[in-house]
Amino acid sequence: MGKKNQMPDDMDESCKNCEGLCCRYIALPIDNPETEKDFDDIRWYLCHENISVFVEDGQWYVSFSTPCRYLCPETSMCLNYKDRPQICRDFDSESCEFNQDEYGYELHFKNDKELREYMKVKFENNLTSRGRKNRKNKKKDKTE
Repeated sequence: MGKKNQMPDDMDESCKNCEGLCCRYIALPIDNPETEKDFDDIRWYLCHENISVFVEDGQWYVSFSTPCRYLCPETSMCLNYKDRPQICRDFDSESCEFNQDEYGYELHFKNDKELREYMKVKFENNLTSRGRKNRKNKKKDKTE
């Protein structure tokens, strides 16, 4: 790569002031949760350090905050630029986190407590409305 602070000749100019945000985490899609057990399994992920879960365009993801081993801590430049994986080569600087104001997350959970609060609202409200329906049905059955 030449000098430590020098950009490779073929590096995209938009990467010049990059902080390597995309090289500091891995995000993988997960099955969208449907049941309380599904949500509780995701809550288990969030009990671990450096894990978050987010929803983007309706898809759920688990995100691991861990820097790439080739990210230079001083310059945020790739120390493996010429031999980087294809996913890095295909990365579109237009959708780069550095070029955007903020993430477009529909939901973002940084720990198990945040997801637990979401679960309370999601499932207890449903239980409350189901309970009302069941009480109405029981009253209806008694009057018939």
